[in-house]
Amino acid sequence: MAADLHSQLDGFMQAKDIKTGTVVVYDGDPVVIEGISVQSPSARGAATLYKFRARNVVTRNKIDITSKGTDSLGEADFSRRNVQMMYSDATHLHLMDQEDYHQYELPLEDVAQQLPYITEGLEGMRALIYNDACVGLDIPAAVELKITQCDPGVKGNSATSRTKPATLETGIVVQVPEYIKEGETLKIDTRTGVFLSRA
Repeated sequence: MAADLHSQLDGFMQAKDIKTGTVVVYDGDPVVIEGISVQSPSARGAATLYKFRARNVVTRNKIDITSKGTDSLGEADFSRRNVQMMYSDATHLHLMDQEDYHQYELPLEDVAQQLPYITEGLEGMRALIYNDACVGLDIPAAVELKITQCDPGVKGNSATSRTKPATLETGIVVQVPEYIKEGETLKIDTRTGVFLSRA
C-alpha cells in the first residue's frame, strides 16, 4: 500500500499551501479540494487548523479533511492541460484542449465556485487530468470581466471609499468604487470575488 501510494505522489504540499482546485492524495485516493476554511487558535501555542471540503475524484463522494498548517498531503500525479471553454449547457461545462483539441466536460456543480469567472475567451485555464478524465479546473488568480449593469459613476468621488454593486458579464455581482461606470472592464480576484482594479 505504501509503495503504491508513493507511486501516485508527485510531491508533498503543506496544508497551508493548498488552494481550491488542488488535487491531493487522501486515504490512497485522489481528491480535489473544493473549499477551505481556516480556524485560528484561541489558545497560545495551539496550531491553526485548515478544514478542507473535498471530492473524491474516483467515487465523487464529498469528504472533509482537517489538517494543521504544517501537516503534509501528497500531491496526486495528474497532468495539467491548457483548455478553453467551448460552452456550458444545463448540466456540464464543455472544454477543449488547446494543443490536441480533445474535448472534456465537467459537471457544473464541480465548478460552481469558478463558473462566475469563466468566459469563452479566458486564457490561462488549465484542466486537471487524472487517468484521462478531467477532474478539476485551474483558473487564473485574476480575470477581466466587463460591467453589464451598474448605477452611473459619481464625479468627484474617486477619493471616497464608498462602493456600489455592479453586475458583470457572467452574472456575478461585485462591489466596485462609486466612480466606476457601466461598460468598463474590471480585474476581479477569482479567489475572493473582490474588485482589484480597472483592466
